[in-house]
Amino acid sequence: MARLQGKVALITGGAGGCGLAASELFAREGAKVAILDLPNSQGEAVAARINAAGGEACFVSADVSSSEQVERAIRHAEERFGAINVLMNHAGNIAAGPFLETTESEWDRLMGINVKGMFLVTKAVLPNMIASGGGSIICTSSISAVVGTPMEVLYCTTKGACHMFARAIAVEYRDRNIRSNAVCPGFIGTAHGQRELQLLRGLGVEVSDENIASMQGRLCDPEEVAKAALFLASDDASFVNGAHLFVDNGYTAL
Repeated sequence: MARLQGKVALITGGAGGCGLAASELFAREGAKVAILDLPNSQGEAVAARINAAGGEACFVSADVSSSEQVERAIRHAEERFGAINVLMNHAGNIAAGPFLETTESEWDRLMGINVKGMFLVTKAVLPNMIASGGGSIICTSSISAVVGTPMEVLYCTTKGACHMFARAIAVEYRDRNIRSNAVCPGFIGTAHGQRELQLLRGLGVEVSDENIASMQGRLCDPEEVAKAALFLASDDASFVNGAHLFVDNGYTAL
């Protein structure tokens, strides 16, 4: 039996990278999938492809840092599929540069996407999730939540916030049948991940192919992150709550 049969999943940032992999995998596993991403994303095409393959998906556009856009998108998703009982807070961005050159606007923008976005989407989804009997929340964190990287003070800070957001939600809402966990990838072979590596290399940070191989063997594949998220979303993880699941091939175990 499909592991998400009968569930409604909302995936922010679901049109690209690991979010795309999760959108496609969750649909194959039986979920009705609402893909929330930017208006200029490939979300409409991804939803059409899932539907053509026999799944059920829709696209709702929003900038996750805008409460008005988020509330409208969640309302449309719920009108289409009903109450959301699987939420994957995946939308995020990166920033790299010397800390003393970080501007206030850069700080506000990344915090707005990576942290405020997670807050706004969860707050919009949670009431109906609780009313419908509960559900699972998965927040995409990172090895950067626990391992500092030179030139990524801002990014690491946002992921540290993501880490504790997932855990605190778990504690507060456990008695209302809400599970909340974080999935924490290492360096990933997506466009987003490759851009991060290019930025860091341009700033003199040692993240060569050889260095990546010594730290985690190889780049993580987006489907590997999606499969970890699938476990956390499914009833197989019924007693997993407030956990941080690292998908890093031992990077943080060294």
